[in-house]
Amino acid sequence: MLPPEVIEKIAAELAEADRTHSVIPRITARYPDATVEDSYAIQGMWRDRMIASGRRLVGRKIGLTSKAMQQATGITEPDYGVMFDDTVYHSGADIPVAGFSNVRIEVELAFVLKTPLEGPDCRLEDALAAIDYAVPALEVLNSHIELEGRTIVDTISDNAAYGAMVLGTVHKRPDEIDLRWVPGVLSRNGEIEETGVAAGVLGHPATGVAWLANKFHQHGARLEAGEIILAGSFTRPMWVHAGDTVHCDYGPMGVIECRFV
Repeated sequence: MLPPEVIEKIAAELAEADRTHSVIPRITARYPDATVEDSYAIQGMWRDRMIASGRRLVGRKIGLTSKAMQQATGITEPDYGVMFDDTVYHSGADIPVAGFSNVRIEVELAFVLKTPLEGPDCRLEDALAAIDYAVPALEVLNSHIELEGRTIVDTISDNAAYGAMVLGTVHKRPDEIDLRWVPGVLSRNGEIEETGVAAGVLGHPATGVAWLANKFHQHGARLEAGEIILAGSFTRPMWVHAGDTVHCDYGPMGVIECRFV
């Protein structure tokens, strides 16, 4: 693993990049022997800095859970990051692009837990039993590390490229709807850019919640009641810029619309 002082140095660089909405050189270009364990250590130190500064953790994001996203990034295993209260928007919001280094949009479902969830043998049915409701969501990707040549180590270190999320208004319990077949039709300025269905996320979008609970168990932790879990995209990322209006139709789960200003 990387020496502790290097992990601390990179976490400080990422915190400064987050503050200034800038990007830093790839970690793997500077430290080619960095491992996935190093990347989660960097993310953890960055997370602790953010909490110490007064930000409040509200949930977790899971990424790279669909073939569409794995092919788009060249990365073949899921990852996860943290979400803070000041990154949550709601449908209809104006979102300032100046708050990000770069902006891409993904179509997802989010889940709010009613009971804690922990591994090591968590299955889909366990995750469904722990979920209070599902809600449509758009994830705003935001990279603080240069995109060209990025690896899973760079992405995880950078809080899994999470920037923000936009939540819809329709809530559904898992027993009210077949979540596998929730559609997503993503448009930018009235033109359809991406489409998909939620089954593209590991066969069922809540499968990632079980995966995350098992992953957390390896670190002696669990998912807590009330946490929001952003389950992973079932479309490729779509670039947006200031002045763009984004609209996503989730069929029976309503629509999300937001504008980037």
